[in-house]
Amino acid sequence: MKKTLTIGTRGSQLALWQAGWVRDELVRHHPGLSVVLNVIKTTGDKILDVPLAKVGGKGLFVKEIEEALLDGRVDLAVHSMKDMPGEMPEGLSISCVPKRETPYDVMITKSGRPVEELPEGAVIGTSSLRRASQLLHFRPDFQIAGLRGNLDTRLRKLETENLDAIVLAAAGMKRLGLADRITQEIAPHIILPAVGQGALCIETRENDTLVNDMAAPLHHGDSASAVRAERAFLKVLQGGCQVPIAAFGTVSENGNELSLTGLVAEIDGSVIYKDHITGAAGDAELLGQKLARRLVALGAGEIVEKLIKQAEQQ
Repeated sequence: MKKTLTIGTRGSQLALWQAGWVRDELVRHHPGLSVVLNVIKTTGDKILDVPLAKVGGKGLFVKEIEEALLDGRVDLAVHSMKDMPGEMPEGLSISCVPKRETPYDVMITKSGRPVEELPEGAVIGTSSLRRASQLLHFRPDFQIAGLRGNLDTRLRKLETENLDAIVLAAAGMKRLGLADRITQEIAPHIILPAVGQGALCIETRENDTLVNDMAAPLHHGDSASAVRAERAFLKVLQGGCQVPIAAFGTVSENGNELSLTGLVAEIDGSVIYKDHITGAAGDAELLGQKLARRLVALGAGEIVEKLIKQAEQQ
């Protein structure tokens, strides 16, 4: 066993909480182990005044950390799974997926009213095309305002800017002890979660057997199966941040059956393609691929192609 491990992480409050949790779990399973954090600034951390969809999409929050992993500066990386691109760099792998936190989105409103009771024309802060499109599909009267920055920044903007509400991930709020600020956990029939939302990703060098073995006790099989299905769905569609794409998988209590819902939408929410599939949890990736191809056949592929072309032209 190694005596010291170095974790690569972003420097946000939430990223540090997540890396710290992994550090504590590693030490719990391997008494005497020393674990240090190496904070790495990613492209996504540097560009805060432009919507993610306009600056390259997936990979913005992981690329520099993956480079540190590949050149040996860190032994493992801790990411939010929803930041992970569908394609992995050669030589790296998702070593394990710890037990998933609540995967849903939440709404924080000034008035304390849920989404159904917000006034007509309410201004809602989010820079996520996935969230915005589904909100507009649910209530076309909503006005969407761009919202970037870490969790604290976004909560502060609810008070300082002309916003009626903001939408965030439940997992981040709960991990940072801010659950009491949540007005409403949004049901997935209103906003389907992002691929991998609520899950952590422990990324390692594929051939680093020692580190992979040390991280193995943190793995949660059912969470990993659900995430594999969601990521397979995303990989077929290849949408990145430029396209409103969502997928949410759940595994039955006995661990045998996996249910997956997937969605592709127009940015303005005027058209949504949504479908559901169930099958054996062991076939997680096949189920994700099959569901994505179903949506493509229904017409979702045309939305993806159109929005990617538009993003390339901007």
